[in-house]
Amino acid sequence: MINDAVPKIRLRGLRKSFGPKVVLDGIDLDVMPRTSLVIIGGSGSGKSVLLKCILGLIEPDGGTIEIDGRNVLDLARDEREEARSHIGMLFQAGALFDSLPVWENVVFGLIAKHKVSRRAARAKAAEFLAQVGLAPSVGDLPPSELSGGMQKRVALARAIAAQPDIMFFDEPTTGLDPIMGAVIDGLIVDCVKRLGSTAVAITHDMASARRIGDTAAMIHHGKIIWSGPAPALMDSGNAEVDQFTHGRREGPIQMELRR
Repeated sequence: MINDAVPKIRLRGLRKSFGPKVVLDGIDLDVMPRTSLVIIGGSGSGKSVLLKCILGLIEPDGGTIEIDGRNVLDLARDEREEARSHIGMLFQAGALFDSLPVWENVVFGLIAKHKVSRRAARAKAAEFLAQVGLAPSVGDLPPSELSGGMQKRVALARAIAAQPDIMFFDEPTTGLDPIMGAVIDGLIVDCVKRLGSTAVAITHDMASARRIGDTAAMIHHGKIIWSGPAPALMDSGNAEVDQFTHGRREGPIQMELRR
């Protein structure tokens, strides 16, 4: 049973550097159960590194990552994998397997990890495709024959196939036109609510951020400089956040020279 008083995800003092480059500099963040958090920030601000630390793809240099009140960094390897096995991920580019038809992409995890038979998995794939507005016949196509919007839908169907408690979305509307972006956002919100999941999304799209998020936070120079309700993103009262969300050239955020 989920305790709604305990954050589904709690980060405290999370740090990560690559050589002399400090990417995460003491991140503190709470994501409550059954809510959606949107993380914004400039390119190279550490958004993707933050997600990869939570997913276990990158080992942080310090701090804690709690899921359901347990610091996963203190757990044995098999316990870490179990804690993170309930996370679904929608990758920015979809990350579909070109060599597999759509239906196998959707249920790849069910076949590989949960040993579901291929016949049963194919029927399940049709169910998940329907949840993202795609006909069963799409399951027979290779990913290369799909439009960008359809590929995003297939990737979303794969993300929800394992019925995850937590869902991560990495730039879910990148490369889509405004209408298709709104469609994908609507599907994300519907799927998250249907599953009762907790969601974390990173995005540069302010319209998407306000559609997906209940709350929002901005990373700048490796720290959370603002957090609050997602509808307040465009009127936060924070100079850095306002410059970023309105796309202003002039302001406290200056483009840094890359070395």
